[in-house]
Amino acid sequence: MDETTLTSGDFAAAQNPFHLFGTWLAEAAVSEINDPNAVAVATVDANGLPNVRMVLLKDFDEAGFVFYTNYESAKGREVQSNWKAAMVFHWKSLRRQVRLRGPVESVTASEADTYFASRPRGSRIAAWASQQSRPLESKEALEREVARYEEQFGNGEIPRPPHWSGFRIVPETVEFWHDRPYRLHERIVFSRAASGWSKQRLNP
Repeated sequence: MDETTLTSGDFAAAQNPFHLFGTWLAEAAVSEINDPNAVAVATVDANGLPNVRMVLLKDFDEAGFVFYTNYESAKGREVQSNWKAAMVFHWKSLRRQVRLRGPVESVTASEADTYFASRPRGSRIAAWASQQSRPLESKEALEREVARYEEQFGNGEIPRPPHWSGFRIVPETVEFWHDRPYRLHERIVFSRAASGWSKQRLNP
């Protein structure tokens, strides 16, 4: 089977989690009203307490799943404290879920620069103006910071801030979940080994 052309019915036949994920994401792009690439990212703080929030997946391939953030934000600090994270995608329109977890690595400076340059100008200004996750005196204070950076950069190029980049989760496991009647859901988990990916069905 050519796994680059998997269909929904090939769920159980898939041998590569990235190929199957690509199929599901493409189908979600058709059926989901907003942000089919929205994903919950879970991290752990210094006290071992989990944190979770929604971000947007910006890239994926067999190297891993990429999202971007302020490295000084709560999630940025938490990722850098232990370099592990988890993700979960939920596509309600398709009654599907994908969970993955594993070690995290930084994307290259070149990758981050390329993606940052593709963002709307206002979003690039915001990356400089916002001290993400930290206390904010007032909405007006943030607006002043935006105005300051708009004046600083004018109509020129806006470089990527040194504290803003991307993380790549390199999954050790990827679980696919498909809703079925009477809670007899299909669950298949892929696990990474030195020889490649193994696959196992799970009870619903």
